[in-house]
Amino acid sequence: MTIADGIWQQIFNFDNYGELLALVRNSLIAGIALGLVGGLVGVFVIMRDLPFAVHGISELSFAGAAAALLLGVNIVAGSIVGSLIAAGAIGLLGARARDRNSVIGILMPFGLGLGVLFLALYEGRAANKFGLLTGQIVAVDTPQMSWLLGTAAFVLAALAIVWRPLAFASADPDVAEARGVPVRGLSFAFMIVLGLAVALSVQIVGALLVLTLLVTPAAAAVRITASPVLLPVLSVMFAVASIEGGILLALGSSIPISPYVTTISFAIYLVCRLVGNYRTRQWGAGRTVPRSG
Repeated sequence: MTIADGIWQQIFNFDNYGELLALVRNSLIAGIALGLVGGLVGVFVIMRDLPFAVHGISELSFAGAAAALLLGVNIVAGSIVGSLIAAGAIGLLGARARDRNSVIGILMPFGLGLGVLFLALYEGRAANKFGLLTGQIVAVDTPQMSWLLGTAAFVLAALAIVWRPLAFASADPDVAEARGVPVRGLSFAFMIVLGLAVALSVQIVGALLVLTLLVTPAAAAVRITASPVLLPVLSVMFAVASIEGGILLALGSSIPISPYVTTISFAIYLVCRLVGNYRTRQWGAGRTVPRSG
């Protein structure tokens, strides 16, 4: 076997695939819930220009999960606590974009440093440490599933309640505030919802690559539609396809799940960008200059 063949076997290996598939049933269910949450939340992340906030929250979510791992308590709960602390700090201290970015820039290295400290003190399996950063596909047990699905249900319910005013406040905050929409309250509420979504994402794709579920699918959908109905639908479809495809491809390999999810997500974005550019050129070529008289 050549070196290339060995590398290929590590990346794609479908030996005993049917038997392995039973091991990730919980992960596939969690992936659907996560894709639904990530796709919907990602629409507002793009509208409100918050990709940097996603990354900042993920670092403290990682620190919370690492602390839970060290203490031997529920990792999802620890991840949620870390995310909510970060989201609350950003929401309270970063009302303006400049202040918000400064707060995020401070939180990111602090959270990452804490996470590294907790993992250095942890004496358990190295795979558990690595999984918090790059994701895992067989580590979603029944207690974690309950936390994941319960948190996902809460996020979806919160989005259903605030969707219309939040969309208005995200599209035109000045006009929304003038019409009596509680823009600041909605902004803080969304940061909490975003924190919960980040905590969910960390469990599957890891802290380093959360952006691939909470930003890329929505960014891809924006490239091909401006419809307020079709945009969230496509975003959810792209997020679910990325995570489910990543889980199924990573199942038979020795590679973490995150490279597969990010590659699928990026490929979807690239296709949507090309389609969007083509449609823009076609629209521009079809325009006619109206004749006077």
